[in-house]
Amino acid sequence: MPNTHHVTEFAGLPVVEFPAVGLEDDLLDLKGPATGGERVAAALDDPESMAWRLRVLSCEPEEEFPEYFARFLREVDTSRVGALIVGGWGDFTDEPPGSVPRDLLIEHADAFPALRSLFFGEIVADEYEISWINQPDLVPLLSAFPRLTELTVRGVNGIGSDEGLGLSVSEHTGLRSLTVQSGGLPGRVSREIASSGLPELEHLELWLGTEYYEGDTAPRDLAPLLSGKAFPGLRSLGLRNVENLHSWIPVLAQAPVLPSLEVLDLSLGDLTNEGAQALIEAAPAFRGLRRLDLHHHFLSEDMRERVRAALPGVEVDLSGPREPNTYGGEVHYYTAVAE
Repeated sequence: MPNTHHVTEFAGLPVVEFPAVGLEDDLLDLKGPATGGERVAAALDDPESMAWRLRVLSCEPEEEFPEYFARFLREVDTSRVGALIVGGWGDFTDEPPGSVPRDLLIEHADAFPALRSLFFGEIVADEYEISWINQPDLVPLLSAFPRLTELTVRGVNGIGSDEGLGLSVSEHTGLRSLTVQSGGLPGRVSREIASSGLPELEHLELWLGTEYYEGDTAPRDLAPLLSGKAFPGLRSLGLRNVENLHSWIPVLAQAPVLPSLEVLDLSLGDLTNEGAQALIEAAPAFRGLRRLDLHHHFLSEDMRERVRAALPGVEVDLSGPREPNTYGGEVHYYTAVAE
């Protein structure tokens, strides 16, 4: 699953982890010519050459996140940091969730004049399941960084939580890429995003997830997006990790936004032969794409060939075929990010 390992690259840069007390580097997660202390030393000399990951132990950390963050500000020339990854901030059950790293970034926004790319909540499954991560309102964070061009956030609402991620952005003229990774994306959040003022947005990626994890986003929640009016500069759209993906194919085929897209990413979902047949029947609508990503699917080999034949000139990714699970004689299809 995409959330089982820490990212080794972000914003086109290799990742270096600022070491926290009591938290040893997972050297297998790092790539590049140097590892461990050598890697950090090299990054200190050239802070803009790396994407910096910040995280502390999730259970009884020896160094609390505020102290850790203060040390990062002292030891690293953050004026040259262009990409930042915020991972675990300690006890994920603290209320309000995620507010500690958010508020620290807001308070010290002036220390990050070069920051353009932010991954907020890069927490892997072994640390905390994606459906448990309860994020705060991130609108104040975006307001504090008007020149941010890329935001990725993992987690939305903890299951059963009445609060969670807020992304009702009145206006942000810098953001060009927005990714929301979730096990279940509530319609509330989708409506906020689709109605946000993001005039320069070029890439939008939403992991819709499953109803079991409160993912109840429906096409009506994304109506401004699908109409093509919300983000006129959008060229890449990802509706990923989607349950019942077959039901979205006819909607997308008729969506006014489709002709303006170069890339459509429907990967990580539960695409079956039924959905592929719908795609074939609506193939003319998708032939203007440069790339269609369908990896992680349940298509037969014959159906894969039929999809490719129906979309000449389109780069179609049909890697990662899966087999369904069978319980009590019933066949069950699943998304990639599900627990």
